[in-house]
Amino acid sequence: MNDTPAPFPAPFTEQDYAARMARAVREASGAGLAGLLITPGPDLVRLCGHRPTATTERLTLLVLAPGSEPRLLVPSLERPEAEATPGADAVRISDWRDGQDPYAAATGLLLPNGRYGVSDTTWAVHLLGLQEALPLTTYRPLSVVLPLLHAVKDDHEVARLAAAGAAADAAYEEILATRFTGRRESEVAADLARLLHEQGHSEVFAAVASGRNSANPHHKSADRTLKKGDMVVLHLGGRKGGYNSHTTRTIHVGDPTEEQRRVHDTVRTAQQSAVESTAPGATCQEIHRRARGLIEDAGYGEYATGLTGHGIGITAHEPPYLTEFEETYLVPGMCFSIGSGVYLPGRFGVRITDVVTCTEDGGSRLNTTDREMAIVE
Repeated sequence: MNDTPAPFPAPFTEQDYAARMARAVREASGAGLAGLLITPGPDLVRLCGHRPTATTERLTLLVLAPGSEPRLLVPSLERPEAEATPGADAVRISDWRDGQDPYAAATGLLLPNGRYGVSDTTWAVHLLGLQEALPLTTYRPLSVVLPLLHAVKDDHEVARLAAAGAAADAAYEEILATRFTGRRESEVAADLARLLHEQGHSEVFAAVASGRNSANPHHKSADRTLKKGDMVVLHLGGRKGGYNSHTTRTIHVGDPTEEQRRVHDTVRTAQQSAVESTAPGATCQEIHRRARGLIEDAGYGEYATGLTGHGIGITAHEPPYLTEFEETYLVPGMCFSIGSGVYLPGRFGVRITDVVTCTEDGGSRLNTTDREMAIVE
């Protein structure tokens, strides 16, 4: 087995971060906001590359506002770390010292009566401190005022998602070469997790659902022993180089029945159709309906899940969501999972999932392993 991960794309540059922050400012202005207040978490990492190693009560705040250069306020003890981040040259850094009021230090960066979008991960103590220092300011969570802030990825981000997807694909290909019969779900899952780590993932998830357990879309690997005749759903992925992978394949131990093949073919066709319907101008709702409609036509509608996919990037689940009620239009650069599934209670389930990016020409898969039912021993 190959335990050497493929090379990862080059690091992000100052220009990458500057472009993302500029776009965030434009979107904030379009939403009628005075600016954005970004605190430690995925928003801060994506926009300026700063990930404080110490999660403390000390205020760290990136302020993005129209007509102003990006400002990053950090604790003085953490300034050297902030100055060493790859996006440091794209922001103006200032600091506050222990014993000072950090919210007083922040007031000079904000409008006294501004309306701001705030990271969902902001600690309540910091938001309350800002409100007390500037009582006329108002704040709204980014997930409400700019839910698609991170939905459109630049080319370098798509490259990272593709690299993470390729690593997950390699782990899947390797697990197929192992024996399944007579082994517990938890044992196979442990092997799968190890393979993901060997392929460069820093964080992983690996779930194995076999037999009746495969009929539960949220099943976690258990001590059930796999045997001939089992349908097996492999749900795997994690984080590599800061970006997430996510794929699902359904395999079979020994020869499947005609019904098992029929359900798998239905799911595979539905998922393929959803990918083919991905294009600029299509809506998330349309993609969901395309997949769901084919499953309903095959007579399995009541056994399908209500979610066809979700955005993916630095976080594993983010907008947009491919559901019946999501009318967001796709634009090039959006990246999301597309998965179809049928779960027959008490019997077996099938799911197939890939990460897909919307391009000018349609949908491009970032997972390339075979979606036919693999037969394993």
